[in-house]
Amino acid sequence: MRSLYIGATGMLAQQTNVDVIANNLANMNTTAYTKRRAEFNDLLYQNIIRPGSSSTAENTIIPSGIQLGLGVQTAAVYRITEGGGLVKTDNSLDLAIKGRGYFQVELPEGKGTGYTRDGAFQRNGDGVIVTHDGYVVQPEITIPEDAVEVFVNSSGEVWVKQDGETDEINVGQLELATFVNEAGLEAIGDNLFTETAASGAPVLDNPDSEGFGAILQGYLATSNVNAVTEITELVSAQRAYEMNSKIISTSDQMLTTINQLK
Repeated sequence: MRSLYIGATGMLAQQTNVDVIANNLANMNTTAYTKRRAEFNDLLYQNIIRPGSSSTAENTIIPSGIQLGLGVQTAAVYRITEGGGLVKTDNSLDLAIKGRGYFQVELPEGKGTGYTRDGAFQRNGDGVIVTHDGYVVQPEITIPEDAVEVFVNSSGEVWVKQDGETDEINVGQLELATFVNEAGLEAIGDNLFTETAASGAPVLDNPDSEGFGAILQGYLATSNVNAVTEITELVSAQRAYEMNSKIISTSDQMLTTINQLK
C-alpha cells in the first residue's frame, strides 16, 4: 500500500521543516544570522498508463494516463540573506556592513579563511582586532596601546587618535569579500562560513566600492528572522505533520479491514 510510505515521507519532510524553523527561532537574537527555508521535491512517479501512449490499434492517444506519486523529499535548506536590520551600539569596534560583503577571519590550525557578517570585534592582548572567539580579522590590524579613540570610515579605513596627539593616524584597511552565490557558503557555526564550489571564489575589494557594502561604525547587523512569520509556518508544519500521520493511520485501518475478510 503506497499510502503508508507516502505518509511516512510527508512526516519526515515536515520534521525537517520544523527543525529548520526551530533553528530560526533559536537564533532570533544572533548577530547577523540569516534565516533558513526548507524546500521540498516530489519523488519519482509510477507510470501505470503512460501519458501520450496509444490506447487502441488506431493509435488513439491517451491524454493524461495514470501516474502515481511516491511522496516527498527534502531538496534543500536555503539561506535567505535579505531583510536584516541594524542596531546602534556606540561601541567603536562594532561594525556593520550596509550592503553586500563579508568580513574575512583567519581560522585556527591552518583551516583557511572564514567569512562573517558579525562585526562584533574586540582587541586581544596585542591590540589586534579579533572576533569574540579570538580569530584574527583579515587583513590584520593592530590598534596601538596608547590609542584613546578608534575611527572606522565607510571605506573600511581604520584611524586612531593616540594619547597626547592631535592628528589621527591610519593603522589599517579592512577588506570585504563577496560571492557569486552566497547561499552556497557552508555554515560552520560561530557565525562563520567557508567557501565551497557552489559559492564560487571570493571577490575582494575595499568597502563602499562598486558592488560592496559600506561600513557603519557603532552598529551591528541583526537577525532577519521574523518571529510572527516563523510561528505561522511552525503551526502550518504541525498541521501538515498531523495530516500525514492521519494518512498512515487510515491506511492501517484499510489493511485491517482487508485482513478481516473471510
